[in-house]
Amino acid sequence: MNAIVVSDLTRRFGQFVAVDHLTFDVRQGEIFGFLGANGAGKSTTIRMLCGLLKPTSGTASVGGVDVSRDPEGVKRRIGYMSQRFSLYERLTVDQNIRFFGGIYGLDQAHLNRRRRFVLEMAGLEGRERTRASELAGGWRQRLALGCAILHEPPIVFLDEPTGGVDPLSRRRFWDLIDQLSASGVTVLVTTHYLDEAEHCHRIAIIHAGRLAALGSTDELKHMLADRSIVEIHASNPVEAMRLLDRMPEVEKTSVFGTTVHAVLRADRAIPTDALKSRLVDGGVPVAGIGPVQPSLEDVFLEVAERA
Repeated sequence: MNAIVVSDLTRRFGQFVAVDHLTFDVRQGEIFGFLGANGAGKSTTIRMLCGLLKPTSGTASVGGVDVSRDPEGVKRRIGYMSQRFSLYERLTVDQNIRFFGGIYGLDQAHLNRRRRFVLEMAGLEGRERTRASELAGGWRQRLALGCAILHEPPIVFLDEPTGGVDPLSRRRFWDLIDQLSASGVTVLVTTHYLDEAEHCHRIAIIHAGRLAALGSTDELKHMLADRSIVEIHASNPVEAMRLLDRMPEVEKTSVFGTTVHAVLRADRAIPTDALKSRLVDGGVPVAGIGPVQPSLEDVFLEVAERA
């Protein structure tokens, strides 16, 4: 079953087209990732799907409710965690939980049960009187997620939920997302962290408001199956990239931490030993070189360049 169905969804601001005829669906219980650079149209799409922004044209239904005809009905069926605003920082942990419980119209018994769940999930038992502003980033994000799902919505939208938190907190946060999905909750999430996107069942890559690619991680990586990717460990990666970009056998290069990835042209095979020799002859010592499987970042760069 599809929890979200989007067809030719478009949003214009004057002459500017922020979202351009998007079409996709999200299955029930699926973790669906939205990837794209800043300004690609991710947040605008989520705002339309949440009933916060009226589409210019096209249709979308969330939980079987049309976002244009019944935006309030959509809001009752979803949880939404914004990157910029999720909690009232001057309120304590307990006050935030009770405030959102009141907004969602939970009766006292239901609120008490869900309050215990949120405190346990967020690891905040014993910190009920702590102000939200005094919480560390990871705790605050888990509390924000708890408040977003306090009313047990079947569909949750998370807009860059782990920005600014440490890697361990990010890992724990994604464990919670996995648990939501396993319980049947549909999760649509935007993220800048490509390693996080590996957790998603399917990924949509958005570029300039358009759908540039859609599929599972393996399906997206298959886009580069006809070309070899070589990873180079060099003392001077910038100079290595400069030399590689001049070689006719190399289609493009990118930096991955302290290494360089070179995508080789499908019609011009070159042994890695020969590639290494050219770099060394050009004055760049190579500590290691060898073929690697394409990463999601390789795919993202490929899709962005094609688009």
